[in-house]
Amino acid sequence: MKAIIVEDEIPAREELEYLIETYSNIEVTDCFEDGLDVLKFLQENETDVIFLDINIPSLDGMLLAGNISKFAHKPYIIFTTAYKEHAVQAFELEAFDYILKPYDEKRLAATLKRLEAAYQRDRNSREETASPLEKENSPGTKRVNLRKDEKIIVTDANDIFYCEAREKTTIVYTREETYVMPMNISEFQTHLPPDLFYRCHRSYIVNLTKIREIVPWFNQTYLLRLSGLNAEVPVSRRNMKAFKQLMHL
Repeated sequence: MKAIIVEDEIPAREELEYLIETYSNIEVTDCFEDGLDVLKFLQENETDVIFLDINIPSLDGMLLAGNISKFAHKPYIIFTTAYKEHAVQAFELEAFDYILKPYDEKRLAATLKRLEAAYQRDRNSREETASPLEKENSPGTKRVNLRKDEKIIVTDANDIFYCEAREKTTIVYTREETYVMPMNISEFQTHLPPDLFYRCHRSYIVNLTKIREIVPWFNQTYLLRLSGLNAEVPVSRRNMKAFKQLMHL
C-alpha cells in the first residue's frame, strides 16, 4: 500500500512518517509541501492514500481534496490538521478520517489499522467483480509487455531482475536485454506481480527472487547484488523496515 504525505511543517511531517512506519506496513513514497505540486504529481502517478494537511501553500487541502474526488482512481484521504472546524466538510468529501494535531498515537494507530483492513477489503471486492480480461491484465499477472524497437515483447515477469526510474521513463533490466518503458516507475510497478517485486528505493524496484547478496551500506542501509547480473540495487533507509520483514532479517 502506497502513501504520500502533504504537510508543510517539517517536524509534523517527520513525526507522521515515523508513526506510519511504526504502526503499519504502508510505504510512504513521497512527501509534499505545496498543494499544486501534489495535483501535478497525481496527474501522472497513482497512490493508495494521502495524508493531507489543510493549511498548505498554493492550493489548500480542502480544495485539493475536492479536485481529487473527481479522479477516476480515488485514493483514501486522511486529513491531518490542527483545525476542528473543517471536519464536516472533510467527511462530505468522503474522507477516510480526520485526525487532529498534535497526533494522538493510539488514535492514529487505530486509523492505520482500519485503513489497511479497508484497503484489503476493497481490493478483494475489485478482484471478485473483475471481468476475465481485467483479471488477465491485472497487476498480479505473470506476464509483462515490454517495448523494444517499436515491438511489444511479452515477457515472463520473473525474467525481470530490476527496474530503475530515469526522468519520466522506467529502465527495465532482464538478463539479456534492457527496455525503456515510456512511463514513470510508479505506473510501471502496477504492471508487476507484487509477490515478486519490491519498491526498495524511490528509484528502484527489485525482483526479490533474484537477490544473491545483501551488503551493508552507509547510513544503515543495504546494497543488493543480483544473481546472474552485474548490478547493485540500493535499499533506501525509508524502506529498510519493510525490506527486513520481507527478507526475514
